[in-house]
Amino acid sequence: MTQFDKAIQTGRRLTRDSARAANSALSGGEMLQAAGDVINARLEIMAAGMADPSKLDLKEMSLMSTEKVEALSASASAIAKTFGDIGGRVSSSAMTEAGLAMQAATSSASASTPAGALQAQYSYAVGWWTRAAGQMLTLNSELLKGQTEAMRPIHRTAVANAKRLKK
Repeated sequence: MTQFDKAIQTGRRLTRDSARAANSALSGGEMLQAAGDVINARLEIMAAGMADPSKLDLKEMSLMSTEKVEALSASASAIAKTFGDIGGRVSSSAMTEAGLAMQAATSSASASTPAGALQAQYSYAVGWWTRAAGQMLTLNSELLKGQTEAMRPIHRTAVANAKRLKK
């Protein structure tokens, strides 16, 4: 792959990440609005039940707990998967980098001239910088994806409740 192809690929990834971040922000705003609507509706239900216990909606009151537990459990599962995937990727990258560092040290130590040793060190440093930048871009992409996946069940529940409780 040429440097130009890599630049195009990186540009596409940055565009996807930007779109994902913007969609996540919009989804977060929608989720907060829906949560406010749900809290307001449920407070009205509780107030009506306190004024007249025969009007207390026990089904709705029980949903307040079970839905939260389900949504938060799904969110926690998504976060755990994301961090597990990232941990595996970071571990693999660290092992690869350790191998490349050993190769660079060997090349530097076995160089026949000081210039050759410096060239080996320079080549490793430039390669490391390129790899590190790519890994940070990948990490950023994975974290944005993980944020989206973690918010999805909470968003889905809050928006569905807001629609259901709207009168």
